[in-house]
Formats: sequence, structure tokens, C-alpha cells
Amino acid sequence: MTGTTRSSEGLDTRRRKLLFRSWHRGIREMDLILGTFADALIHDLTDAELDEYEHLLEVQDADLLAWFTGDRPVPDAHDTAIYRKILAQRQSMSFNI
Repeated sequence: MTGTTRSSEGLDTRRRKLLFRSWHRGIREMDLILGTFADALIHDLTDAELDEYEHLLEVQDADLLAWFTGDRPVPDAHDTAIYRKILAQRQSMSFNI
């Protein structure tokens, strides 16, 4: 079970791959943070935002989780508009990780 609430139907190949990668991270907490974000917003992201998101998905889960939980500061190279969009979406969710 992936946890996704969104069908990949109607998404282009790039967005389908990103949706899948968002829900199959390796650490369940990251599945929930990135998967929920992708479910909600993947269809609306611009090409530039998709580029940033792909770059962010290359980061190790432990590092991402430390950034999202505030345990470590986000490096400037990853403190992008898409990171802040994910963070804002995470903070508005009804559960905390």
C-alpha cells in the first residue's frame, strides 16, 4: 500500500514518476511528507518547480527529514521555493511527523 489518495491518471509521464518516487522513499515519514505533497500539488507544479522537486528527491531521506523537522538547517542550495512549499503544506497537515 502506497498511501496515495491520488490517481496518476491524467498526469504526464514525468509527474507520474515523481508521484511514485514521492510515495516510495524508504522512510515512511518521508513517504507521508512528500507523498501527501505530491498528491495535492503535483498537477499544478510548473516545469521549473518540477526541476527543483526532482533535485530535492535526490537528497537522502535522513537529511530531508532532519530539515523538515528542524533538527538541522536546510543548506542554501536546497532552500528553494519548492522546499518552502512542501514545508508550508506539511505544517498545514493535521498530523505532525
